Amino acid sequence: MTTPTLTKPTAPPGALDKFFKITERGSTLGTEVRGGLVTFFAMSYIIVLNPLIIGTVQDGTGNFLGGGTEAPNLAMIAATTALIAGIMSILMGVVANFPLALATGLGLNAVVAFSIASLPGVSWADAMGLVVLEGLLILLLVLTGFREAVFRAVPVELKTAISVGIGLFIALIGLYDAGFVTTGVGVPLQLGQTGSLAGWPIVVFVIGLLLMIVLITRKVRGAILISIAFSTLLAVVIEAVAKVGPRSEDNPLGWSLDVPALPDSIFATPDFSLLGQFSLFGSIEKIGLVAVILLVFSIMLADFFDTMGTMVAIGAEANLLDDKGTPPKTREILIVDSLAAVAGGVGSVSSNTSYIESATGVGDGARTGLASVVTGVAFLLATFLSPLVAMVPYEAATPALVIVGFLMMMQVAGISWKNYEIAIPAFLTIILMPFTYSITVGIGAGFVSFVVIKIAVGKIKEIHPLMWLSGALFVVYFTLGPIKTLLGV
Repeated sequence: MTTPTLTKPTAPPGALDKFFKITERGSTLGTEVRGGLVTFFAMSYIIVLNPLIIGTVQDGTGNFLGGGTEAPNLAMIAATTALIAGIMSILMGVVANFPLALATGLGLNAVVAFSIASLPGVSWADAMGLVVLEGLLILLLVLTGFREAVFRAVPVELKTAISVGIGLFIALIGLYDAGFVTTGVGVPLQLGQTGSLAGWPIVVFVIGLLLMIVLITRKVRGAILISIAFSTLLAVVIEAVAKVGPRSEDNPLGWSLDVPALPDSIFATPDFSLLGQFSLFGSIEKIGLVAVILLVFSIMLADFFDTMGTMVAIGAEANLLDDKGTPPKTREILIVDSLAAVAGGVGSVSSNTSYIESATGVGDGARTGLASVVTGVAFLLATFLSPLVAMVPYEAATPALVIVGFLMMMQVAGISWKNYEIAIPAFLTIILMPFTYSITVGIGAGFVSFVVIKIAVGKIKEIHPLMWLSGALFVVYFTLGPIKTLLGV
């Protein structure tokens, strides 16, 4: 006789399991929670970096984000950045059931700060209004199915060049804000303050940059955040001992932005007063309808294409793509991402977008939207930690901008440099962003040169109608000064 083997009955999946299809996708509740936390720590650097990018630039009226001409309120920006990221990540998890988290887009915030808000007469409220318009436009394109048409209009390699150019632009901002490069006498830029490196803040920047390089090379999760935290603590110790003080004309080797010091309290009631500080159409009367159209288009270009690539990459990593390489609930993913752009403008923290750092959580086993919900909850809890942002000097945070620039620069290998018809427009796009300190100029130069070259070589049929329209608009944008003079405006 053989004794029958008794099998332990499997408990039916709970409501949470059924809703997120946790077991169906081969995951567990614990794996999803862990994956969501891993993603949070991989992308939480944005809570520190976003205030440093959009919070330290005066708009065209001389005011900082949130109002005032004196010192920016970085803690307020950090809290609102975390709030919007938390809400939109939770929404992505619940609506699309996809392990993809969202937050303010690096590169997008640089476009808003340096190419829009800083225009003469333009306020931060006007700039954020354009972000809202861009998000609504993308949402409309998703709902009408037109997004794919726009996606196909711009050559793939020109899209790549835009991303690479933004990367170089961000890296330049990081090096300049840290004082690693400065405006020289007789030369546009030079090393350090006098042609060489000196001062404790630069030591912190260099150590932070090298540490970040080592951690990223060794594929340590949360490398950027770890490096910022270590560099900040190092800066606090140095300031306590050496009393370096803030950078000024009398103290050129001092700290930039913040003098590092431990805050009186780690926790604070978050300040969300930035919510709703946007003007939807206020920029039209200040810079004109054509300029507004071009600026909205430039934000859209920076925001538009990354999401489709990101969701496919995350879906492939999680083994969630169908036989056509499409993630489940693609439409829902794109709708939430479009709403995130709108929410970023409404919250005055710049357009929110999907983060490729979500791949860290997926790599740790996350397969469902529950991971995104966990990431979102972690962001909401982080809103109470905004005082920590006030202790971070530029020198501790800006190595992250350099590294992000490197990561974006890696895409340059995807450009066919021996094909002049695309290589020259790509080259102009890349170099003119940092050289003119304007992302919009780089995009415009690439578009116009692409159209001109295709006409010159007799390949007019290869020019998409939307590229014709974009090129014409950018020509108007580049010549707005003479046009206004002719019109007597």
